[in-house]
Amino acid sequence: MKKYASLITCLLTVAVMAGMLRCCTMVANPQISADDFRIYITPGETAAQIVDDIQSNEPEGTLTGLRWIMKLKKYDGHVRTGSYIIKKGAKPTSIYRMLASGSQTPVNVVINSCRTTDRMAGAIASQLMTDSLSVLQFLTDSASLSTLGYTAATVFELIIPNTYELYWNTSVESFMKRMSKEQASFWEKRADKAAAVGLTPHEIMTLASIVEEETAKADEMPVVAGLYMNRLHRGMLLQADPTVIFALGGERPKRVLYEHLNVDSPYNTYLYAGLPPAPIRFVSPTAIDAVLNYTRHNYLYMCAKEDFSGYHNFAATLSQHNANAARYQRALTQ
Repeated sequence: MKKYASLITCLLTVAVMAGMLRCCTMVANPQISADDFRIYITPGETAAQIVDDIQSNEPEGTLTGLRWIMKLKKYDGHVRTGSYIIKKGAKPTSIYRMLASGSQTPVNVVINSCRTTDRMAGAIASQLMTDSLSVLQFLTDSASLSTLGYTAATVFELIIPNTYELYWNTSVESFMKRMSKEQASFWEKRADKAAAVGLTPHEIMTLASIVEEETAKADEMPVVAGLYMNRLHRGMLLQADPTVIFALGGERPKRVLYEHLNVDSPYNTYLYAGLPPAPIRFVSPTAIDAVLNYTRHNYLYMCAKEDFSGYHNFAATLSQHNANAARYQRALTQ
């Protein structure tokens, strides 16, 4: 009996050691054979769902070791949201430590210039762990905007379109604070040029928003900016159609008609002299720099080119402008 007991003990010891060796092998050996890939962990996800997500990028490999560690460590109780890069050759232990500690890899959030707050909200929400309604609520809530020094009128100045490196689970409030700091940094670098132009950053962004609405051609923007600077210097009405469209609100009309020019709004530059109260859209750095480096010329009028290229004919006199407008109208009629 003693011999049998010793034999059984030896066999059990070997079995336990073999099991331990197998476990050690599972958690120590590289498990990821696929090239680097990114996963996104949202609120409420379980360990099983996260491993399944990783598995979908690693169909040929086994993640038994990772499942075992997560169960042993009770990972379900402290899942951390975010975006994580799973690297080729990563071990189950290193994957677990990264996920459990919340060691995210930032994402590049690309923000383009756009006309409205709802479009901006949608663009931001599509790239972060948030929803467009939450972003839109911040952008349209006076109390939220006031915490950063903005109002419903100046909200278009809050976000400078660019590419920003952020954590995917950044909150809406943290995102907006970051944008406010980026805006301050943007203007700190351009303070001397703004002073040379003789306009405040607020006025420059307001004029840039008109310029960007007038032309989508980056090489033409400084010329358009110079035209409006000429009008400002001469005390002329800007007579910018985009400001009328903004004043009308709602859907943009296909063409600005004479009846539209009488809308009583401080944004209507056909009725009120000088710049409108605030920008009429989110403004790109390209348009802002076009105002800061506007072209010096004697143009006072502009009209779309008759070739429908998106460019404009410019004129220094009303008679020249009327001739340009007549050519465009003939082409439009044809």
